[in-house]
Amino acid sequence: MPDRGGGPTGSRIRVGRPSRRVRTLLMTLGVLAVLAMAFVMFAGFWTDWLWYRSVHYSSVFTTTLWTKIGLFFVFGLLMAAAVGFNIWLAHRLRPPLSAMSMEQQNLDRYRMGIAPYKRWLLLAITSLVGLIAGASASGQWRTWLMWVNGVPFHQKDPQFHLDVSFYAFDLPWYRFLLGFGFAAAVLSLIAAALTHYLYGGLRITSPGARATAAATGHLSVLLGVFVALKAVAYWLDRYGLAVKSSDFKATGNWTGLRYVDANAYLPAKTILFCIAVICALLFFATLWRRTWQLPVIGFGLMVLSAILIGGLYPAIVQKFQVEPNEQAKEAPYVEKNLKATREAYGIAGTDVQDYPGSSDTKDKSKLRDDADTIASIRLMDPNIVSPTFQQLQQVRNYYGFPSNLDVDRYSKDGKEQDTVLGLRELNLAGIPKNNWINDHFRYTHGYGVVAAKGTTADSEGRPVFTEYNLPSKGDLGTYQQQIYYGEKTTQYSIVGGPQKEIDYSDDSGEKTTSYQGKSGVSLASPVNRAAYAVAFGEPQIMYSGAIGEGSRILYNRTPKERVEAVAPWLTIDGDAYPAVVDGKIQWIVDAYTTTNGYPYASRTTLGDTTADSLTAANNQRAVVAQQNQVNYIRNSVKATVDAYTGAVKLYQWDTEDPVLKTWMKAFPDTVRAKKSISPELMAHLRYPQDLFKVQRELLTRYHVKDAQTFLSGSEVWQVPDDPTNKSGNAVPPYYLSMKLPGDTSQAFSLTTTMTPNGRDNLSAFVSVNAEAGTPGYGKISVLKLPTGRTVDGPKRVQSQFNSEPSIAESIRLLRGGDSEVEYGNLLTVPLDGGLLYVEPVYVRGGDLKYPLLRKVLVTYGGSTAFEDTLGKALNVVFGAESSTTPPADEGTTNPPTSTNPTVQEALNDAQKAFDQGQEALKKGDWKAYGEAQKNLEDALKRAENAQAKADKSGSSGADKTAGKGTDKSGGPSSSPSSSPSSSPSSEKSTGSG
Repeated sequence: MPDRGGGPTGSRIRVGRPSRRVRTLLMTLGVLAVLAMAFVMFAGFWTDWLWYRSVHYSSVFTTTLWTKIGLFFVFGLLMAAAVGFNIWLAHRLRPPLSAMSMEQQNLDRYRMGIAPYKRWLLLAITSLVGLIAGASASGQWRTWLMWVNGVPFHQKDPQFHLDVSFYAFDLPWYRFLLGFGFAAAVLSLIAAALTHYLYGGLRITSPGARATAAATGHLSVLLGVFVALKAVAYWLDRYGLAVKSSDFKATGNWTGLRYVDANAYLPAKTILFCIAVICALLFFATLWRRTWQLPVIGFGLMVLSAILIGGLYPAIVQKFQVEPNEQAKEAPYVEKNLKATREAYGIAGTDVQDYPGSSDTKDKSKLRDDADTIASIRLMDPNIVSPTFQQLQQVRNYYGFPSNLDVDRYSKDGKEQDTVLGLRELNLAGIPKNNWINDHFRYTHGYGVVAAKGTTADSEGRPVFTEYNLPSKGDLGTYQQQIYYGEKTTQYSIVGGPQKEIDYSDDSGEKTTSYQGKSGVSLASPVNRAAYAVAFGEPQIMYSGAIGEGSRILYNRTPKERVEAVAPWLTIDGDAYPAVVDGKIQWIVDAYTTTNGYPYASRTTLGDTTADSLTAANNQRAVVAQQNQVNYIRNSVKATVDAYTGAVKLYQWDTEDPVLKTWMKAFPDTVRAKKSISPELMAHLRYPQDLFKVQRELLTRYHVKDAQTFLSGSEVWQVPDDPTNKSGNAVPPYYLSMKLPGDTSQAFSLTTTMTPNGRDNLSAFVSVNAEAGTPGYGKISVLKLPTGRTVDGPKRVQSQFNSEPSIAESIRLLRGGDSEVEYGNLLTVPLDGGLLYVEPVYVRGGDLKYPLLRKVLVTYGGSTAFEDTLGKALNVVFGAESSTTPPADEGTTNPPTSTNPTVQEALNDAQKAFDQGQEALKKGDWKAYGEAQKNLEDALKRAENAQAKADKSGSSGADKTAGKGTDKSGGPSSSPSSSPSSSPSSEKSTGSG
């Protein structure tokens, strides 16, 4: 052998085999590495199975798993068999050895090199393509289950007269099969061609025939299969036109056939189908003719036809037939799109009424009285007052409230009250000392509900709490207060073991507890502990002494995560909301069934249509399914998640939805019947915001039923930008109890406004009955404003507020010092032919970290008021006082029910100092204002000390006005430390009507 290395002597360095000890060590390490990888894979599988079993939805796990495994093996084996068979066949059809050309001499080295490993190489290639194909097919488990379990819609498309289920359930599966067939044909063709080339069946540079007869026949059949599949694709494309999306100049996004599709593309697809079938037969005929002449001519004809018939001809039709008279040509197809889109999004039954936009009533007293009964006008904006809840009701730093609170209805004394509420959830950032034990064993849950009247504030602009303190007490009665599952609870906790948990803290110290629920997965088994240690990357789970008998691990703890996991076929609403039902805190989650295969219905992107100023601002509220494109949606499922046990229940809500029926066939016994919803739960169900936002976006165009009007674009609306902030995003819809024209009583509703496209005047007021369990639930009403006159929209109303000199001056005073002014929800209420706008105004002043309601803006019929209370503002706007509400009840401070004389004297001094401060503020006398603030603080301290003495001496009936006092509705007043006495603007007296 030649010298390959080298020192001067040319000696070679021989590398010996590793020693036996080294080989044993390497083998041991290799086995351990394989075992470690296997256990990591096992840990993921095992923990998933344990979790599904713990929530009693193991059938979802097994059905999904076996479906994926079945698809993996079936399609993986089919692909491996197809490619492997064609490689074997090409090798079998190899020609005998002939005179060696230079090309064959070069290939001979490769043939000799792989000869000893042919079987292993064939196995490796087929296994690789099989694994890739199987993995791809397993991702189609939803498509398979919908196809095999599909139920009819009992609605036919207007073009082919096929049931909608064909497009929603069947066509996607056929397209997958077609794509798989193309992949198998192409890979088989490539593999066969390479094999023929390697073994001399195909020649590139050698003289004589370029291919043997056997190779010609084999490859021609594979090309024939490919062209036959293309024929099938042309045929399916005909039906695909009914669900095809395109850019339509007149309307933008469009789904379904247009004139050019029905009169050019559709016949073109049929002709191309016939040509492809003939071309495929010509390829198959090479088995006998042994020439590629006719197949190549046929294939060229097919390609030319695809260019001329499939591309050029439709363009000519569009240019010379459609564009000169587009509205007349497209009108019949637009009507089909209008009907299908309205049906697919549940807006077909929308009630559109003309609404004058101004009142003819001369009796101002009647209008003033009607304003009190037309709606429960919410002054507590749930998107602003969360910091106020946090400051007044957080109690401990390790509790927190969501950025956006929720609105619900609760009854007291037989009367419904719109209520703003939030849960006091665990906030790990506020734990005194973060470590593994504190984060996962001691601080494990939140505690209690905090609720306030939505329509009322006290004299200092604070919420009037109806559920408050820790433990929580108030109007909601007795219920399980621990919150182990919530929107802010994203970390795992280990509970129920030897380590006690902090339940809550009060004046007597920490109260501990141990979780008694059956939720979570037991860590009694060493296998389970090892699996979770690997799955969570936390070795201490294996050996920690804090884990023992009864320990259970809780994870996947947000309501959205839990519902998504047990029902992966549902699209989950972006906002779960809590309710106290039957003595338990239940998270209510709205879930949707969707498809993008509804013929003629225009598509929408859920992430775009559900975004608004709240979702854009610091990601305060999640949006649904960011880029999920659909053209059919139903709120088919209402789900609940128990805040203590984590139990998930799915209830069938839309009993007619064929998509839900299909999934219920695929996953039997996972969705409960609608009749099993208790009356207590039904009282808290509502129409979901995300669905309404999708529908209102569609209504900007699809409120019209006439094709000519739709095409002209003269009636296009838009959702206005939120005028209360500078986000530039759409105004969110608002929940509000209100009466529409013709109604006899208020109904809990979800409302929004519409403006003309590119303008700021009002086009329509849109609302949907959000009160579940009532006959009118889900009915969308549109009050359409006249186009011949201008009615101010939200942006113009906000501009009027800001430009009114007296209001602007008041706002400037409120912003004095370090104060910030925040505008609350701009509510729109139809009133006697006109529109009443109401907007609460909040102030954060100086060191005050939370907003207080200070003023209320009201406008109606061109008259605007900016007053301390809603009642006063309505009086100013209508020039009359209410005959139904006593003036003394208008937004006054809720006084203690009983107070000892010493405390009362101090409170009288505090009120006097407060009034002096307000008078000095109006005059701009900052020195007098500072003295009044000092007197106010002294008086409040005297009241606190006097009350403390009274409590200590056992004085009965004295309410704790300093710290935990009660208002006349049972809610607490704030402690002196929370009194907004640090800035000129923060003492402005404010209430509500």
